[in-house]
Amino acid sequence: MSIVTPTRAAVPGTEMLEPDLQELAHRVREFADEVVAPAAYEYDTERRLPVEIIQEMGRMGLFGLPLPEEYDGQGKSYLHLCVAVEQLARVDQSIAVTLEAGLGLGAMPLYRFGTEEQRRTYLPPLARGENLAAFGLTEAEAGSDAGATKTTATLSDGWWTINGTKQFITNSGTPITSIVTVTAVTGERRGPDGSVRPELSTIIVPVPTPGFTALPAYDKVGWHTSDTHPLVFDGVRVPEENLLGERGRGFANFLSVLDEGRVAFAALCVGAAQGCLEQAVAYAKKRQVFGRPIGDNQHIAFTIARMQARVAGARAVMHDAARRIDAGIPFTTEASLAKLIGSEAAMANAADATQIWGGYGFMNENAVARHYRDSRILTLGEGSTEVQLGIIARSLGFDRAFA
Repeated sequence: MSIVTPTRAAVPGTEMLEPDLQELAHRVREFADEVVAPAAYEYDTERRLPVEIIQEMGRMGLFGLPLPEEYDGQGKSYLHLCVAVEQLARVDQSIAVTLEAGLGLGAMPLYRFGTEEQRRTYLPPLARGENLAAFGLTEAEAGSDAGATKTTATLSDGWWTINGTKQFITNSGTPITSIVTVTAVTGERRGPDGSVRPELSTIIVPVPTPGFTALPAYDKVGWHTSDTHPLVFDGVRVPEENLLGERGRGFANFLSVLDEGRVAFAALCVGAAQGCLEQAVAYAKKRQVFGRPIGDNQHIAFTIARMQARVAGARAVMHDAARRIDAGIPFTTEASLAKLIGSEAAMANAADATQIWGGYGFMNENAVARHYRDSRILTLGEGSTEVQLGIIARSLGFDRAFA
C-alpha cells in the first residue's frame, strides 16, 4: 500500500490511508469546518435541512463516491464514502446522516438490485446530489422484525397498488426527494417445512405520486436538521416495472442493504466520537481553573486519553469492514462489530466531553451539547445494539440466542 508523506498535518486517523483517501479527508474536513460547522446551530434551531449545503456536497461529488462514473458517480470505494461521512459527522451528525442514508439506503439499493433502466433513470441525479432517495422499511410493528411488515402491494393489470404506513424514514420529505423504495408484502410463500410466510418485495415510488404523503416531520430529541417523516401510502399506483430486484427477495435484499449501511453508519459514529474528542482536548487546554488548565488534572487527561482509545478502536474496526466490502468478501459480522463499537464510543465520548465542558456543554449552541443529544440515536438506528449483539453471537455459534 502506498503511503503519502503529507505536506500538511494529516487528518487524524488517516495517516495510513492511501493518498487519495487522505486528500478526500482533507477536502471534506475543510468543507465541514468552513461551511457546515458555522451554520450547524442555526439549522439545528430551525429544524430545517439546508438543501443548499446538500447540493454543494453533491457538486463536490460526495453523493456519488461509490457509484460508477457511468451513472455520474466518482467510481471510488466504499471506504471513500466512510471517510467523507466521518469528517462531516465531527461537526454535524444531521448532515452526515443525510449523506450516509442518501447513499447507503437510498442510492445503493438501486445500484445493487435495480435494472439498467432503473439505474440510468434514477442514479445520475442522486449521484450529483440534485435529488435524494429514501428507504421505507420501518413500521410501527416492523423494524428489527421486518417480517412483521403490514404494508401491502397488490399487482393487477401491470400496476402495483400500495397501502400502508412507514415511520422514521430519513430523507423522505425534503424538497429534493425524488423516490422512496418501499418494502411491502406482495403475497405468500410456503417454506420447505410447509409453513406459510409473507412474501416481501421492494418497490420504487417516485415523488410525488398520488396517494403518497409524507406527514409532518417528527419532533426529535436530536438530529434536528435531518429530514425524518412518517409516510402514508393510500392506494398508491406505480407500474409493474417499478419492482426493485426480484419479487420475493425484498427481505434478503434489505438485509444486504442494512449490512452495507451499517458500515457507513459506523463511520458516522466514529466522526461523532472524534468530534467530541477534539472539543474536549481544545477546552481542556484553554479552560483555567485554580490557576491552571483543567487538562493538567490527571483525571481530565486520563478521561481524554480513554476517549482517544475509543476512537482509535472504533475507526480500526470500521475501516476493516469497509475494506471487506470493497474486496467483495463477507462482512456481515464486521459491520455489526463496527456499528456496535462505534455507537458506544460516540455515546461515551459525548458524555465525557459534556462533563469536561461543564455548564457550557449543556448549551445547544455548543457542538458538544448537540453531539450529546444526537448520539443517543446511534445505538438504535440501522439496527439496535441488541440486533448487533445477536448477529455477533450467532457468528460465534450461539444460533438459539437470537431467533
